[in-house]
Amino acid sequence: MPLQRPQIEEILKENETHQCLPAETCVKIVAIADLPSRFGHFQVIAFYNNLDDKEHAVFVKGDVVGKEDVPVRLHSECLTGDAVGSLRCDCRDQLEESLRYIGNLDNGLLLYLRQEGRGIGFINKIKAYQLQDFGYDTVEANEMLGFKADEREYKIAAHMLYSLKVKSIKLITNNPEKIKSLEQYGIKVAKRVPIVIEPNEFNRFYLETKRQKSGHLLDQKE
Repeated sequence: MPLQRPQIEEILKENETHQCLPAETCVKIVAIADLPSRFGHFQVIAFYNNLDDKEHAVFVKGDVVGKEDVPVRLHSECLTGDAVGSLRCDCRDQLEESLRYIGNLDNGLLLYLRQEGRGIGFINKIKAYQLQDFGYDTVEANEMLGFKADEREYKIAAHMLYSLKVKSIKLITNNPEKIKSLEQYGIKVAKRVPIVIEPNEFNRFYLETKRQKSGHLLDQKE
């Protein structure tokens, strides 16, 4: 069952009455709406936060409020992959596979985080692509631009889960750093659920770099 009107009204009321103090991280639910999709029937939640001035979203399947072991995917925005279907990365494949997986369950969440280019932004991501065209790998390209290999952090994601009173999660990821970061902010990760995507000729080197230099656990299909 999706979130019902009394639950939605209660959640919105709680968020409206929460006063954000200047020194605190403030993440608030602004609106909740029905969202039928090709991957199943979801609800979408729009979030406000005071840290990065970006609008983040959660796509909800079923009732997750106060639940344990909720399947959760943290997905960072990738315009070239998610929207256009770029083969340089596996972002769209991971997004669609996660939505398909969650859509077949009784409940689950996909957090869509506005962290383009692993947190360096769209323009810098394209600059990094240009360096990769010259022969550098994805980590080297980021570092040449003055960034860490991955600039993302998941404090906002943790607060989004707090807002929905999720007690524990099963995290759909190949990135152990996501688990460490969420646990650092008090989220109980009961289990890691691998997301297996077959590489293609354009992203094979990129994925191997993530495995070798960033510690990603890239399970292969049997």
